[in-house]
Amino acid sequence: MTDVTIHDPTLRDGQHAVRHRLDAAALRGYAEAADAAGIPVVEVGHGNGLGASSLQVGRAAVSDDEMLSTVREALTRSRMGVFMLPGWGTSADLRKAISHGADVLRIGVHCTETSLAERHLEFLRSEGAQAHCVLMMSHMATPAELAEHAAKTVEYGAQAVGIMDSAGHFLPADVTERIGAIAAAADVPVIFHGHNNLGMAVANSVAAAEGGATIIDGCARGFGAGAGNTQLEVLVPVLERTGYRTGIDLYRLLDAAEFAEWKLMPAPPVTGSLSIVSGLAGVFSGFKHHVLDQAERAGVDPRDVFFELGRRQAVAGQEDLIVDVVAELSTRGKDVAS
Repeated sequence: MTDVTIHDPTLRDGQHAVRHRLDAAALRGYAEAADAAGIPVVEVGHGNGLGASSLQVGRAAVSDDEMLSTVREALTRSRMGVFMLPGWGTSADLRKAISHGADVLRIGVHCTETSLAERHLEFLRSEGAQAHCVLMMSHMATPAELAEHAAKTVEYGAQAVGIMDSAGHFLPADVTERIGAIAAAADVPVIFHGHNNLGMAVANSVAAAEGGATIIDGCARGFGAGAGNTQLEVLVPVLERTGYRTGIDLYRLLDAAEFAEWKLMPAPPVTGSLSIVSGLAGVFSGFKHHVLDQAERAGVDPRDVFFELGRRQAVAGQEDLIVDVVAELSTRGKDVAS
């Protein structure tokens, strides 16, 4: 069997689904359950990462400091992971996370803008921290382009690099081709993070492992933006059945998933109509609430908003573009009606 390391961003990516409102008790309870299951890395933070709590993308229920200290105290075996998007977070936020005992620090950048990660990766290595880099919206680049940019992040100091299928756009063959290209170009562990907009997240994660990924992300009950992420308690036994060893206790993993369903979320995510459109359009799943809010106010079909955002190749952090698109579609609709 081949070893695969599971990275669990339930307490970070799942925040998108509840508008970043997880409180300290919820964070502690899930972290304890994940630790008991032997999940190797438990990631915590605002949905958009360190330093991102804001009016633009949503205020978190608790501060970064409280999130980090709460989860660190709850973990006895699992390592603690954090995520940061340059522009939202800074080196000061990374330094703070290190002081709270963060073990794995990920820098996320748009898939063709890896130069934005250089300073932060170099800082992490200078601090002796475990530095990873993930290329977001990876469907917007070819396998060769992803491989080129992944290799650059390794030069900057990344000790693992991989891709996020941020819009849930990929099919398994797409994933295998891209992961294979990155594995051939970067002599470090390769990461895959899937979203479930087209119902393919588990299949895509297995395809990633077959392509050479050795770090796979998954969230309890798929807790995450839009249709959710790869469902962790399904992913682990499927990987085990196909020859990949995770070292996770299945029963305790299922217990952690039960806790997540009852204590973290109003309901498990589903592959709904808008999530399907988001995946087809290739638009970041975290835009869902913003699109719904703006479209409802303007009387615009949110499906049209997603396809227009996809045409414009909108990326995470461009939430302001949603307002512009809704306004233009509203004006266009009024012109047609008149």
